Amino acid sequence: MSKPIRIFVTGGTFDKEYNLINGELYFEDTHLPEMFERGRCTLDIRVTTLMMIDSLEMTNEDRDLILGNCKRSKEEAIIITHGTDTMTVTGKVIAAAKLDKTIIITGAMIPYKFGASSDGFFNLGAAVAFAQSLPFGVYISMNGRFFLYDDVRKNRQTGFFEKLT
Repeated sequence: MSKPIRIFVTGGTFDKEYNLINGELYFEDTHLPEMFERGRCTLDIRVTTLMMIDSLEMTNEDRDLILGNCKRSKEEAIIITHGTDTMTVTGKVIAAAKLDKTIIITGAMIPYKFGASSDGFFNLGAAVAFAQSLPFGVYISMNGRFFLYDDVRKNRQTGFFEKLT
């Protein structure tokens, strides 16, 4: 039997909605329960929404809140849904705490609500697999790959994450 997985939702493109009237993206609620239902997930997944913000608006206090929740979590496998622009910053804050947990930070380049064009569903599935299989540490999971939090960057020309070394 697999261990339970805690998911902390922080917002990011993953959970953005599209306003048909003014064309703006905004937050309403997380899509994760719907995604796990659609994916027919039978794992013990526990979702907690910490915030719904764009990662470019994330403050040190927000990162401290994420870290505090990771520390208090009884689960050893944690996934954090996060905006792609500052994942590595959050990863660095969490890694400094040296927790005995496997922490996967993931997100999406295209909102889940955009349907088939979104990478969110795929990235979430990969994060769930990595959370169950990787040793303790802090990782970024995007594009079907995992990276150490300090050995990855978002390539703004290609839209893909890539290893630094």
